[in-house]
Amino acid sequence: MFRKIGFGLLWIAFITYAFVFAPPDSPEKTITLITNISTGKIADINPLIVALFNLMGVWPLIYSCVLFADGRGQKIPAWLFATLSFGVGAVALLPYLALREPNPEFSGHKNIFLKILDSRFTGIFLTLAAVGLVAFGLTKGDWSDFIEQWQSSRFIHVMSLDFCMLCLLFPALLGDDMARRGMQNSTAFWAVTLVPLFGPLAYLCTRKPLPETNTKTVTN
Repeated sequence: MFRKIGFGLLWIAFITYAFVFAPPDSPEKTITLITNISTGKIADINPLIVALFNLMGVWPLIYSCVLFADGRGQKIPAWLFATLSFGVGAVALLPYLALREPNPEFSGHKNIFLKILDSRFTGIFLTLAAVGLVAFGLTKGDWSDFIEQWQSSRFIHVMSLDFCMLCLLFPALLGDDMARRGMQNSTAFWAVTLVPLFGPLAYLCTRKPLPETNTKTVTN
């Protein structure tokens, strides 16, 4: 109960901050920025912002690799929250974390979609993408410009906080995912937890496959 209340309050606090206390919004500039990055017109955009924007597409895939397996046995549809997270990040995932029940077991067979998400090759692909984006941002980016935009743009400000929130929330699903795979190891848990972004990615590359049983259940 306290876990549910905690995630619920965190969700309310994050939304309140984003719309009330974050820097003022400029819809036209935000739409132009998103359109230019999405279409590859990044010549005049700070590489740090380009990297961050694209990493916010990597994070939902990281979460999907644990979320869809966790959805087995839940009363709420995990796919809905995972899909929404591609657009609004932690704002979509916090309600799922508040409503879900502990689920340390996996039953039934993996469909093709779950097999892809469970594959280490998916983790390796996401890791390579993240390494490339981080390297691009850190080596080409302008930190003074980024800080200035973080202080003046609601989109950049909230996106940065959303990235940090996604780093902090992953352990909420990690423990059950490790249990489903017979990987109860506190050292490994904290190693993944304490290394932002690349801890979860390393976990996806090295975790054991989900065990399958003859019990058939419906995938959420």
